[in-house]
Amino acid sequence: MLYAILKAFHLLGIVVWIGGMAFMLFCLRPAARVLEPPARVTLMHAALKRFLAVAAIAIVVLFICGTAMVGLAWSAAARAGLAFNMPLDWYWMNATFFVMLAVFIHIRSVLFRRLDAAVTAAKWPDGAAALAAIRWEVSINLVLGTFVIFF
Repeated sequence: MLYAILKAFHLLGIVVWIGGMAFMLFCLRPAARVLEPPARVTLMHAALKRFLAVAAIAIVVLFICGTAMVGLAWSAAARAGLAFNMPLDWYWMNATFFVMLAVFIHIRSVLFRRLDAAVTAAKWPDGAAALAAIRWEVSINLVLGTFVIFF
């Protein structure tokens, strides 16, 4: 029962993180193109600020639930007197998670700060450049996240 609850929250974290990236790339960004640069950059800044906060929570949930599920599987194997051999796809999932986490941290700590500074200073070309860099890294994370779902 606990494993099922953890897996449900784990999947919810995946939906929030990957779904949010897909929404930003495929819905919000194209729709914002109709706005003038100051309004577009300001809108994307506000949306990204909220999304990065929600994604951070989803990432914490993913880490806690994923770690707990591995711990439960290890514990069940130990109680049964068996050696615990984590499935290969779990290793791939873990490795991909940490790559995606590194990309997220770079977006949040470097690229979003550039965007924030550009919005504060009303330097719209700098904001657009920061948004382009963020879009590229979000695209990388979306591909990686989709890879994990399929494999």
